[in-house]
Amino acid sequence: MYNTKDSVLIVDDTPANVKVLANLLTDSYDVKIANNGIKCLELVSKFRPDIILLDVMMPELDGWETCKILKSDPKNKDIPIIFLTAKNSVEDEEHGLALGAVDFISKPISPPIVKARVNTHLQNKKYQDFLRDKSEWLEQEVDRKLYQINQLQYATISVMVSLAEFRDECTGLHIKRTQTFVETLAKEMSELPKYADFLTPEYINKLVKSTPLHDIGKISIPDEILLKPGKLTDDEMHIMKTHAQKGADILLEAQRYLEEDSDFLQIAIEIAGSHHEKYNGTGYPKGLAGDAIPLAARLMAVADVYDALTTERPYKKAFSHEKAMDIILPDSGSHFDPEVIDALLKNQDEFQYIARRFKDA
Repeated sequence: MYNTKDSVLIVDDTPANVKVLANLLTDSYDVKIANNGIKCLELVSKFRPDIILLDVMMPELDGWETCKILKSDPKNKDIPIIFLTAKNSVEDEEHGLALGAVDFISKPISPPIVKARVNTHLQNKKYQDFLRDKSEWLEQEVDRKLYQINQLQYATISVMVSLAEFRDECTGLHIKRTQTFVETLAKEMSELPKYADFLTPEYINKLVKSTPLHDIGKISIPDEILLKPGKLTDDEMHIMKTHAQKGADILLEAQRYLEEDSDFLQIAIEIAGSHHEKYNGTGYPKGLAGDAIPLAARLMAVADVYDALTTERPYKKAFSHEKAMDIILPDSGSHFDPEVIDALLKNQDEFQYIARRFKDA
């Protein structure tokens, strides 16, 4: 048979006191006995009592110090401790409660009071344990649900990106490279006081997850234009440019289905709709200029153009890093945000490493 009784540890160096308490509690509880503080700590390390009745005046290690040690250990700090002591001043009671005891009973004891208070504190402990276990269960459930939501989010991104890639075979590892380029630039710019409060690790994490959707609007472009191996005509280019606004519209429609705003989708909308804007206002689709262009889109603009220049496409060979920089740098302040270009200059080695690591087969 398993012992289902609550366990009570009596800690007292006076045999007569121990006998009285043991006779009082044995019928209702599983009683353990320690005759000093050191023995108490040894027993607690072997089994975890449900409650401790602790004398104060004991040799070697008194009750005050024993309580301090127990409460300093995360494994034992929730064990309720009742001081049972000949000390009966208000200051003594205040000191005992300040150390973390749940109760303070002066000797000579009243057996009914001791039994009632032990029962009360054991019931309180059970309620607290239940609430703590329930809280931990709820935390685990929340974590599990968040994990499922995140996985669904990743799956949605993957499907949407795959749709765009399926129709645009030249992208290769473009998604992964631009994603990592943007992360590198964002981390560099987060060191600037101007962006320290905005480019937080949490925001950068959402930004990185959003970037693969930057060209989602290409799923709306006809094959004869999207897959054309040569240079586009002016009319075809006009149609191609609509992918930015259409991408933002697709993601905006997805956002409308959510009951509350999604930071992740909002960032994706900003990137898809504005990463072809130019810093001087001559870009598309809205002709935004300067800081009116969302920062996420300004970061993506540099990452996207750098990748387009340094990778091979059906209509061009890959340029070297040096050649790409010769093309990009003169456009600082016109096409690109100068602060983003500064971040690129500081991370040229990292950009070249990323380009090699995720090079198209």
